[in-house]
Amino acid sequence: ALLTMKATVIATLFGVFLICTYAAKEATKKTKKAKLYVPQIDCDVKAGKIINPEFIAKCPPGCQDVKYRVYGTDIYASFSSVCNAAIHSGIIDNTGGKILVQKVAGHSGYRGSFSNGVRSLSLPRWRESFLVSEGKPRRGVTYPSTLEYSSSKSIAVKSGNDHVTVPTGDAVHKEYHTSPVPTPATQTATTTPTPTTTTTDPSTTTPKPTTTPATTRTTTIAAAAKTRPGLHRVRDTAFRGTSTSASNRNILRPSTGKSRQEPVAAFRRAASSPAHLAKAATEHTHRLSLSFLSLGFSSKEELNTKPLESISQGNPNCKVDLSFLMDGSWSIGKRRFQLQKQFLSNVAQALGIGSAGPLMGIVQYGNDPSTEFNLKTYANSKDLKNAIEKIPQKGGLSNVGKALSFVNKNFFLDANGNRGGAPNVVVVMVDGWPTDRVEEASRLARESGINIFFVTVEAAAESEKQNVIEPNFVDKAVCRTNGFYSISVPSWFSLHKVVQPLVKRICDTDRLVCSKTCLNSADIGFVIDGSSSVGTGNFRTVLQFVANISKEFEISDTDTRIGAVQYTYEQRLEFSFDKYSTKQDVLSAIKRISYWSGGTSTGAAISYATEQLFSRSKPNKRKIMILITDGRSYDDVRVPAMAAHQNGVIAYSVGVAWAAQDELEAIATDPDKEHSFFVDEFDNLYRFVNQLIQNICTEFNSQPRN
Repeated sequence: ALLTMKATVIATLFGVFLICTYAAKEATKKTKKAKLYVPQIDCDVKAGKIINPEFIAKCPPGCQDVKYRVYGTDIYASFSSVCNAAIHSGIIDNTGGKILVQKVAGHSGYRGSFSNGVRSLSLPRWRESFLVSEGKPRRGVTYPSTLEYSSSKSIAVKSGNDHVTVPTGDAVHKEYHTSPVPTPATQTATTTPTPTTTTTDPSTTTPKPTTTPATTRTTTIAAAAKTRPGLHRVRDTAFRGTSTSASNRNILRPSTGKSRQEPVAAFRRAASSPAHLAKAATEHTHRLSLSFLSLGFSSKEELNTKPLESISQGNPNCKVDLSFLMDGSWSIGKRRFQLQKQFLSNVAQALGIGSAGPLMGIVQYGNDPSTEFNLKTYANSKDLKNAIEKIPQKGGLSNVGKALSFVNKNFFLDANGNRGGAPNVVVVMVDGWPTDRVEEASRLARESGINIFFVTVEAAAESEKQNVIEPNFVDKAVCRTNGFYSISVPSWFSLHKVVQPLVKRICDTDRLVCSKTCLNSADIGFVIDGSSSVGTGNFRTVLQFVANISKEFEISDTDTRIGAVQYTYEQRLEFSFDKYSTKQDVLSAIKRISYWSGGTSTGAAISYATEQLFSRSKPNKRKIMILITDGRSYDDVRVPAMAAHQNGVIAYSVGVAWAAQDELEAIATDPDKEHSFFVDEFDNLYRFVNQLIQNICTEFNSQPRN
């Protein structure tokens, strides 16, 4: 019995030992590092599109290409291609590989350079940066197996009587792998912040008011009305302003057969006691406040109910040249056209129109646009409001694209009161949607420096979107799709609530990014060959070439500035960027440059211009060097040119007669064919004036605007 008991105890202890050993092995397995699933990204993916603050990703082969732009050196602007930045920094080569990306704060300037076969560009500033390093995980940090991509697009879904906007991309997950995210080793180290957007869509939270009218009538198109073919919405054309019940409207939608009624509560006048009226006014003000908050505007853009006092000189803190594109189409109807005019009057009052502040003109569009009055017609809010009240409705379709082209070509002219130093702003009022395309006309207007805002009222519901000629027309039209340049209003009856938010944005001149164009945001330094082989007559031809380029730019202390260096064996600073602040003074200074004569040391001249001219360039200016030479240099040009490129100088080379093609290409910024030119004789220089300016503008417009 004793032996049996001993055997039992031994067996039990052995069993416990086996169980403990197995548990220890399992625990060891669990504590082993989880396998890291690395998502793959494409060559064109920019760091700013990925929400994750730190991630490891795999780049594919073939990302070393000029079309995948990179901005900066070591620290890159988030507008850069992630994979090409990794190649530029030497972390990977063109065969691809794993990289670690860390987001950091934005910088006031990014220096371009040429490294590992990639030319990075300079950038004055950007809101966010990133670092690239070898694709090894840091201790204590868990990396996502899928990446979150940001987007500002949304779709409107009709549910019952309300419109609800459902985001489709504020946090879009691209599932490259379906494996679960590894268990975090340190949870707080990998917390992904929720992205914030400034998109304001009043239709997202404000339900349309419902009413129960005694009777409803379906209105028909008046015989003279020009309708939108197949998609026109007819609005209260039978309204005569004599009946309260007539303000109820049914909007015919031929494509769907559905109708929608508008409330009458906002326009019904109740006959009550003074005490009741006071109470109603208080309640109405409270409702306005609540509904304003529901529109999605921040507290900084609160509705200001206090009347603004008129200022004779205008509001000096809001110096803009403003054009309103007023919707005069038949679709808007008479009553809503009156509401639109009241809105424009309120905006004029809130802006504080005056010669030292904002100036405002109006263009009305239907089938064709026409100017009601230009910038110099009225210099105070009172006269402007009286003029707005007298504007008759044009009728016709809603050709917004045609109107934007008209404004771009005809409105912002000196003869119409355009002041030059004030940002150009266009606010487009749209009832529903345009009947023509706006993308191309908007792009041309933006490239001309016009800041475009859209105020869309009663945008297309889901059932109507099939009738919209150009989907997402607002995003294609405005300066930036971040919500700053677009306001959507659910009804004409709530338009008055966006007066102050719109005025605040128009007057925020620091954010009017489209005011910066290729013609008003550069420091341009001419480096001119004055060697003996040029000769006096040809030197005057070169100076005329320099003048012809300079006069195409907007020259002032705050716009484009011009400087010049002449060189032979030696170098001479003819004038610096801060010497002259008007176009006429610059052109006169160019004309006074005297011919020097001597040898040709182009490399030394580039170094001199980099140190004596471009080192004094403003941080927010694009540094452009235009070098003109007629022969091969006595010294090396490659090293000085590379140094200039690394300091953010965009170099154009213009060769004449005996200039060496290999030197012209070495001096020029990559790609060479867009930055170097050659002519056989001086008299043909003029042929490249327009081409050179066009290339400068094309390069500018391809870069991001912040």
